[in-house]
Amino acid sequence: MKFSINGVAGSGEPQPGQCLRTFLRDQEHFEVKKGCDAGDCGACSVLVDGALVRSCLYPAVRADGAEITTVSGLGTPEDLHPMQQAFVDHFGFQCGFCTAGMIVAASTLDSTDDLPRRMKGNLCRCTGYRSVRQAIEAGVRGDPPRPAPGCGVGDSPNPPAARRVVTGTEPYTFDLAVPGSLHLRVLAAPHAHARIRSIDTSAAEAVPGVVLVLTHENTPQERYSTGRHEHREDDPDDTRMLDDVVRHVGQRVAAVVAESVAAAEAGCRALVVDYEVLPAVVDPEEARRPGAPLLHPDRTPADRVDEAGRNVVLAVHGGHGGDVDAALAASAHTVSGTWRTSRVSHAQLETHGAIGWLEDDGRLVLRASTQVPFLTRLELARLFGLPEDRVRVHTARVGGGFGGKQEIFAEDLVGWAVLRTGRPVSYELSRTDEFQRTSVRHPMRVGVTLGSTADGVLTAMKVDVLSDTGAYGNHSRGVLFHAIAESVSVYRCPVKHVDAEVVYTNTVPSGAFRGYGLGQVILGVESAMDELAIELGLDPFELRRRNVVRDGDPLLVAQHAEPEPDLVWGSYGLDQCLDLAEEALARGNGVEPPPGWRVGEGMALALITTVPPFGHVAHAAIHLEPDGTYRVDVGTVEFGNGSQTVFTQIVASTLHTTVDRIVLRVADTDAVAYDTGAFASAGTAVAGKALHGAALDLRAQILSRVDGVLERDGVRTAAGLVPFAEIGPLTGTGAEFGEQRSLSSNVHAVRVAVRPETGEVRILQSVHAADAGTVMNPEQCRGQVEGGVAQGIGSALYEEVLIGEHGEVLNPVFRTYRVPQMADIPDTEVYFATTSDALGPYGAKSMSESPYNPVAPAIGNAIRRALGARPYEQPFSRDRVWRLTQPRIMEP
Repeated sequence: MKFSINGVAGSGEPQPGQCLRTFLRDQEHFEVKKGCDAGDCGACSVLVDGALVRSCLYPAVRADGAEITTVSGLGTPEDLHPMQQAFVDHFGFQCGFCTAGMIVAASTLDSTDDLPRRMKGNLCRCTGYRSVRQAIEAGVRGDPPRPAPGCGVGDSPNPPAARRVVTGTEPYTFDLAVPGSLHLRVLAAPHAHARIRSIDTSAAEAVPGVVLVLTHENTPQERYSTGRHEHREDDPDDTRMLDDVVRHVGQRVAAVVAESVAAAEAGCRALVVDYEVLPAVVDPEEARRPGAPLLHPDRTPADRVDEAGRNVVLAVHGGHGGDVDAALAASAHTVSGTWRTSRVSHAQLETHGAIGWLEDDGRLVLRASTQVPFLTRLELARLFGLPEDRVRVHTARVGGGFGGKQEIFAEDLVGWAVLRTGRPVSYELSRTDEFQRTSVRHPMRVGVTLGSTADGVLTAMKVDVLSDTGAYGNHSRGVLFHAIAESVSVYRCPVKHVDAEVVYTNTVPSGAFRGYGLGQVILGVESAMDELAIELGLDPFELRRRNVVRDGDPLLVAQHAEPEPDLVWGSYGLDQCLDLAEEALARGNGVEPPPGWRVGEGMALALITTVPPFGHVAHAAIHLEPDGTYRVDVGTVEFGNGSQTVFTQIVASTLHTTVDRIVLRVADTDAVAYDTGAFASAGTAVAGKALHGAALDLRAQILSRVDGVLERDGVRTAAGLVPFAEIGPLTGTGAEFGEQRSLSSNVHAVRVAVRPETGEVRILQSVHAADAGTVMNPEQCRGQVEGGVAQGIGSALYEEVLIGEHGEVLNPVFRTYRVPQMADIPDTEVYFATTSDALGPYGAKSMSESPYNPVAPAIGNAIRRALGARPYEQPFSRDRVWRLTQPRIMEP
């Protein structure tokens, strides 16, 4: 077969049935990405003889004689195509994994008429689409490049990798050729709960190309948690690499390592497993009742499982201020309700995976799509019985995470397979694997009862939470602790009480997800606050003002009478956020509802700590070279959070240089010093602060050698410029340990229209006010807010991982799991409070996670006011909203 790729002639024979996507990657055209392999996400879009195709659906043999154009054929980093330039200018990406396909699709447009429909085949999980849409519009118009922005704090310089991302030349995890690599595939459990009596591997081992079959009998028996934290004792040790008991449909049963993907998959099909099917429980209420099937009966509190005999991983029961029931009974007004939230997939476009190999001296190396390379190294070394310095974990750019890549879902199997075979091994999860075998957001049942005085001052708050961690407890304890923290402490209330438990069920595991449990409980608390406002006849903004914590107030969670000692008010902007959101909603935006639709307004607020509790560590170093280049070493990962952009701004501002003089080296356990990882929005607040310390240290060293003014090319003295070559190589270092935490706040407000006949909800106006402290990069920070809001809209209206009666995931593909498209997400008005935080670098606060949390309750509150009936189950899908309009629901 002959063809041309980006103008270069080539030839080759595809494998039988091979699609064009994998064939192009076999030719080392790694710019063609895999997001779904089902034609649903558009990440693999290419042009074949000028026609747009999804290469994952296009048979490779049909490209015989064709001219194939990928995003790399449109332009180069030095000579960008107008559409690529527009994506750079308008910050049209965050993680960037969808960008190659997005740009290829957009390059075929001759107008922007009906743009959301024409781009519906291209999904973005990060941006919220406003920047993507504006980039496409500019690219179609052929706008000239924007002038280069400033590069200091408060400017909006482009990400350092921008030109490489838009041309497909920025590498992600699997964007490299590893000669002689084996491929690993996994056999999935068909049962929700079963004991493996035996596995016959003989037929699998006889499949041509199969090199190794892994089962529970030849893998480490050590128990661990896939969830990673600074302190590994934060999570329960309840997982084995391969177990003789399966606890959810889709769990890993065995792994086959082979010379090709096809052989590995054939090997999996040839395995013969004898199961003893065990009773299963998929309802969290049933799971903790007497007589329920037990998932981990042998786990103890020493393993961080509180009551294995009730399937309870963690129970929190406590309060302060007295008898909450008596306080509620004495209140002038009370409201009560129970809300339920769904499982949500992270749906990051790059699936989990890792490539591993041995160095010449036998040292294990893993290149993984992970947010936590150092924590992964620590756990793998423990599992494999290796010294830490015999394991290296590093990342390329990560194609989205949202907390899901704070876990070990591929690295353990890959590392063990490498050690067993002595050869490179690759394991890239499919999209269905992501739904069935990684993790989802914890579904919760949240009951809230509030009491108040006649004028709306809270007198009592009672919260009851049941969290479903699924088959394993990764992140279960931390999510529950966080869920009942700022969601409760944001309000001043003399009597508070919480009953909260997280339980095992025979379903797909839950894990870390943007907001880390706060969003679920905030839905209950903020919905109850809105119901109280309706009962009192008070404006919902005014009710919040009467009850929110104020600057300097102690932050009291229900189970403790004293505030957490490491929490401080670095700055306070919640009052400004309330004002900004209220004023914007009052101004309106001129968007009118369709005739016959009912309109309602809603708002909700959220508070979040800027750093995880119990410490979060980062070290950084900056090396000054004789030519004035600053080599920056920092351990945190870039996965669309924008940390690398902010790092260059911190260095540029502190050392009075420009971004072309800054070279970053990140996320490699060999190359940089220890970093806990990129989660809990710690990129700027922790790693950025460590880097700021290193920059200040280096600046002091430079000026101690030459007294003058630091400039881009040296130090200016009265006698003239002293170049860096005369100052000598120097290194500045800094560290941050997360010993104090500040607070960020967010307020979301919406105006929605609801069509009673169908239950359709349309957002007419979306407003978000955020306290981000000093806004380091306004355009990028706006994008982070918009992305969080878009994800919040998705979980509010569309997204739900459906579980069948036998515990199986019913919709494990994008075709049936509704990731919001461009048409689903309105532009959000973003406003920032004017604050400067005492803890953050240059006064900055974290912002990646927090915008997500208040979105769903604001939308639910707006639906309530539009229909006069409150939705209690999230997502507020059309069928559920339609049921609210029926007379039997509307009756008091």
